[in-house]
Amino acid sequence: MLFKPNSVFACMAAGVAALGLGGCATPGSDLPSMGNAFSLTSSAFRDGGMMPVRFAGNIKTNPNCIGENISPPLAWSNVPAGTKSFALIMVDPEGRAGLGVDHWNAYGIPVSRSGFAEGETSALNDKYVGGKGTAGVGHYLGPCTPPGTGLHHYTFTLVATDLEPNALPAGLTRAELLAKLNGHAKGSAGLVGLFGRAAN
Repeated sequence: MLFKPNSVFACMAAGVAALGLGGCATPGSDLPSMGNAFSLTSSAFRDGGMMPVRFAGNIKTNPNCIGENISPPLAWSNVPAGTKSFALIMVDPEGRAGLGVDHWNAYGIPVSRSGFAEGETSALNDKYVGGKGTAGVGHYLGPCTPPGTGLHHYTFTLVATDLEPNALPAGLTRAELLAKLNGHAKGSAGLVGLFGRAAN
């Protein structure tokens, strides 16, 4: 008999009934396949999974930044036709008590690239054009989640564009970048990493 439990309790009950001969799917494993859709993934965490602490921010003046600010590995595939460059945006929608925090705006990423290695975007370099996040920096800035505020959803959005890699100036905010991309987006792919800490 096959079971398709709708809750953790049902999953446990099915396991008992089957005397341990069955297994339960991990969260997210029952998601439908997207086939050849434009996709963004990380080898360090699954979509909707916890981000390792090393990816958290390390601003010394902020006690909420408990990590090493190592940027996560990212990879993308099935790029839309007509793409000339990519823009990559990382946002914490729950940050600042729900007002949101723009962690990273990167654009001018050549279509020849299919991802970034771990740590490759922890500092500004010539592999992308750095925008300006809420903290005023243009490179990757990891989670600095205040304790007791629940799990924050750090949302990475990769936008395929028909703009040449050198089309936009450095230092654009997320709002400015989105305005510039209006009419030039060919498609998008997303990835969510969770991060949070219990109250002290």
